[in-house]
Amino acid sequence: MLIAIVAWLCSGLGSGLGSGPALWAQASDSQTGDPNKSWTATTNSHRENSDPMRTIESRTQSGNRTLDRQSVQRRGSDGHFEPYQDIEKETVQLDAATVRTTTRTFGRDADGVKTLVEVIEEEKHTLPGGKSKVVRATSDPDANGNLRLVQRRIEETQKTGKDVEETKTTVMLPSVNGGLVPAVKVQERREQGANGTVASQKTTLLPDGAGNWQVGEIRRTTTRQEGDNRSAEEQVSIPDSEGKLDEVSRTVSDEAATASGEKSSTVETYSISVPGSVGDGSLHLVKRATTARIPSSTGPQTIKQQVVQANPGDPGSGLRVTILTTDAVRPSTSGEQATQTVQVRDANGSFPVVSVDTTKSDNIHAIRVQIAPPEVKK
Repeated sequence: MLIAIVAWLCSGLGSGLGSGPALWAQASDSQTGDPNKSWTATTNSHRENSDPMRTIESRTQSGNRTLDRQSVQRRGSDGHFEPYQDIEKETVQLDAATVRTTTRTFGRDADGVKTLVEVIEEEKHTLPGGKSKVVRATSDPDANGNLRLVQRRIEETQKTGKDVEETKTTVMLPSVNGGLVPAVKVQERREQGANGTVASQKTTLLPDGAGNWQVGEIRRTTTRQEGDNRSAEEQVSIPDSEGKLDEVSRTVSDEAATASGEKSSTVETYSISVPGSVGDGSLHLVKRATTARIPSSTGPQTIKQQVVQANPGDPGSGLRVTILTTDAVRPSTSGEQATQTVQVRDANGSFPVVSVDTTKSDNIHAIRVQIAPPEVKK
């Protein structure tokens, strides 16, 4: 039960990184000299063996109010683009210390009618002494279309020392008796050290059913920055059946840049769980992802990634290449085009192409557009 809740916490409240390779195209803020900085960008994308998609994004800024709209459309059986998902994000600077953001997500029902599927209301307060407080409320419509509060998240951050910052987060979820009750607490401490080092510890606390809070997970992360080179190490520990903390995974990453502008990164994942084998309680290397970003003086940029993983059928044979991904981004005066090719190892050891995604944007560099639309909440 504890592991399941922690897993949910990491997926829903963590960094938000996807589980698979994603292609992003850069579009741009069309600078027209207007102090309100309004713009519109259109991105067309096509994933092999799926319907073409079109994303229309816009920003309207006036005074203390900014409205961002994203409309995702997909080509229907009649060849015309039809609405798929709409997201409206309104940001209002209420005063010098308060920002309110409201995000509404709309989907389409079986008849194609636009329906509200989620509302997220966030208010951030900047307090004296370097303190801040963020309250985020998530509401979903019920069967009758009435909004009901399904989650409230409260984050309070303050400096406890010259180079130390602490954040306390409480996540409240619906209870069986109605209303919201604390379901998860997270305590994070970050300390700036010498030579560009930052150390943090994030402790997740879960209720034990008797009104007490107990540790469900501890994540310790250390990052180091030296010029354009960066390294990081994260250790994850969870309690065993007797409450003793055991390290269950470790991630080590390194990023480096050369004078010519090339960038490379390596991420290694160690785990006590090795696919296809019975764990011995020790950490083993189960995955390594290497990425190379190769710029060009003419503008195009190529990003190549290789993923090696343990073979579930023969875990003792070590790691083998399983996925090859190539991203090619070509900017131009009229916009940008990006192509992502994914190859996956088959049973014969070959690497056939399993998907080719293309994205074309009529803008150059201010917004990030993901090829595939986010999944509409069911």
